[in-house]
Amino acid sequence: MFSCFFVSDLHGKVSRYRELFAVIAREKPVAVFIGGDFSPLWSLSPSPNFAAEDFLSGFLLESFLRLQKELRDAYPQIFLIMGNDDCRAEEPTVLAAATRGVWQYIHNRRVNFKGFDVYGYSYVPPTPFWLKDWERYDVSRYIDPGAVSPEEGLRSVPVRAEEIKYATIQDDLDRLTGKADLSRAVFLFHSPPYQTKLDLSTLEPKMIDYVPLDRHLGSIAVRRFIEARQPLLTLHGHIHEAARVSYSWRDVIGRTICFSAAHDGPELALIRFDLECPESATRELI
Repeated sequence: MFSCFFVSDLHGKVSRYRELFAVIAREKPVAVFIGGDFSPLWSLSPSPNFAAEDFLSGFLLESFLRLQKELRDAYPQIFLIMGNDDCRAEEPTVLAAATRGVWQYIHNRRVNFKGFDVYGYSYVPPTPFWLKDWERYDVSRYIDPGAVSPEEGLRSVPVRAEEIKYATIQDDLDRLTGKADLSRAVFLFHSPPYQTKLDLSTLEPKMIDYVPLDRHLGSIAVRRFIEARQPLLTLHGHIHEAARVSYSWRDVIGRTICFSAAHDGPELALIRFDLECPESATRELI
């Protein structure tokens, strides 16, 4: 039995992290998956503050180190990616913590865990927000009405203009997985798949420049990838209100089971699942 936890979009809320640390110490899962947007929410204005704060290197890292010392051999494997509200300028701090065994940073990587392949991928399709560190074109250079192009937004780290203009989520996923057998693969995404219960927003059905807004905000590339490759399990976040709007935190695409741990309330949304039996997963608001 491989008991695992999944959380996402904690956005630096200390109360949520304290609940998470307490339940890890109490139940001792073998693995914890953190699906991005773990830092405090950055400014969404055209002039965001990229100054480093002490949340990541202070509270978060120190808390995990205390937990590691307390649990010793029972300390779980922590799988971590960043999300679109996490500042990429802090990626070196995340990588440095990984070298200390605090977590495994798995964006755009594959790692083996107890006979399962675990993949991570942070990018989301273009949003209306200005921070573009973790945004990519999805399957083409089209963007939804109201969204800000990756070529227009702001970044905390330099990126080649060619990459910004031509890179897509679709191409990234093809390169990441190649022709691998994904029947025992777990994917930690930040974006949910398009047109599912996991990407439904509260956007009103209004028009921008005579084009209706789409209430589904997930990735077409992620949806097509799941349909074509059928991994065992995919984990998602990003759209906080999706579970409230769709009345479900889970969905199924073919044989693939999909969960979202995003939540728009004050509680910690904790998904418990067994890698050998993900269909029996539960969600608790703590």
